[in-house]
Amino acid sequence: MANPKTIFEKVIDGDISSEKIYEDDLAIVIKDINPQAPTHVLIIPKTNEIPKLSDATKDHQTLLGHLLLVAGKISRQLGVDEAFRLIINNGAAAGQTVFHLHLHILANKSFDERSIGNDLGHD
Repeated sequence: MANPKTIFEKVIDGDISSEKIYEDDLAIVIKDINPQAPTHVLIIPKTNEIPKLSDATKDHQTLLGHLLLVAGKISRQLGVDEAFRLIINNGAAAGQTVFHLHLHILANKSFDERSIGNDLGHD
């Protein structure tokens, strides 16, 4: 029996509607339904070969590079290219809730580098 589709696979397949910002052959970008900043979008590869970043192999190098290039393109498109945070949560303990690799762009909020660990219980 195949694994059930992730919510992102359902979005990619059109089973769930979303506010799509961008799409190409390898990825889509959608608005996050639970934004943590005034600008919060998700960059999602169309394949779920990589449930979390630590599962990636050398075979995924081209896709991973593409996702970063999409992040730059979308940051420019949204007008946040001078100040945004790019996040990949890896594993449940790091806050990953959907096990389909995805990148978060958060912007239009003031970020302090010292705040990175606050959500993880670190000082």
